[in-house]
Amino acid sequence: MNYLPLLAVFAGVAISLQATLNARLGVLLHNTLLGTGIAFMVGCLLCLTIVAVTGKFDMKATTLRTVPVYLWFTGGALGALGVGLLYFLIPQMGIGPMTIFSLAGQLLVATAASHFGWFDLPQNPVTFQKLIGFCTLFTGVALINGEKVYAY
Repeated sequence: MNYLPLLAVFAGVAISLQATLNARLGVLLHNTLLGTGIAFMVGCLLCLTIVAVTGKFDMKATTLRTVPVYLWFTGGALGALGVGLLYFLIPQMGIGPMTIFSLAGQLLVATAASHFGWFDLPQNPVTFQKLIGFCTLFTGVALINGEKVYAY
C-alpha cells in the first residue's frame, strides 16, 4: 500500500490544527508575531532534539559549504512570513476561508515551479487537464466564500 498520500493528508490536518492553535496563541498574547516566534522556536527545538537523539547530524563542513547562501535564509524567512500571516488571518477570516485561499496560492506557485523546473525540480508541464483543475479550484473558492469580502 502506498502510504504517502495518507501522510500528506495527515500533514494537512497537522498544519490546519497548528495554524488554528497558534493563531489563538497570538490572539491571547495580543501579538501575532510573538505567537509565530514561539511556534517556530518550539518547532526548532523539537527538530534539533530529534536530530540529536537519532544521531543524524553527521554532515561535513564541505557539505555545508555547498549549500547556496540564499537557501540558509529565504525558506525560513518565507515560512515565518507565511505562517505569521496565517496566524493573523485566521481570527479575521476563519480557518476554512483562509485555508482555501492559501491552498489556491500554494497550488499556483507549486504548479509554476513544477512547470518551469524551478529549484531543480523535475519539470512537469501544465496540461489542459490541469487548467481545468485550476478553473474548478477557483470556482470552488468563490462558491465556498460566497459573498464575503475581506477588504477592511
